[in-house]
Amino acid sequence: MKRVAKFKACMVKKFEMLDLGLLDDFLGLEVKQGEDGIFISQRKYTMDLLKKFNVGKCKVAATPMNANGKLCDDDSAELANATYFRSFAGGLNYLSHTRPDIAVSIGVVSSFMHDPSKLCLGAIKRILRYVVGTTKHGIWYSRVSNFRLTGLMVFTNSYWAVDTKH
Repeated sequence: MKRVAKFKACMVKKFEMLDLGLLDDFLGLEVKQGEDGIFISQRKYTMDLLKKFNVGKCKVAATPMNANGKLCDDDSAELANATYFRSFAGGLNYLSHTRPDIAVSIGVVSSFMHDPSKLCLGAIKRILRYVVGTTKHGIWYSRVSNFRLTGLMVFTNSYWAVDTKH
């Protein structure tokens, strides 16, 4: 705490600023800080998004994407309204900041922004139906006294093997 107080005092001397206390809301991110950790979510944004697309009362999906469904450019389905589709995708993309569980699904459907079909629109609506059942999800950072970063993290696009666009 001494370091924080010293840093604040130094900053106040150089810049005009106010100490607003602990962060609780920032650009739609809701931050709850406690002794045992920090929880970041976008519950209000989620509720506003669901209201915007009138998805509040629908059948909840257990997963954000159909595991057996494959989206492709030439699916011969009728084209969807691209502006409407992009609005959906953009809203969900912002939500993925605190929802890593939907990030891959959003990435997949976002690759069809140029000419989205009705199948792609259906896939994005499924993500919204999943979000309806998981509005309280977010990211939990627990407090750890002896944190050590070990090992190697590797990220892969598991959808790449069945991606018909590449």
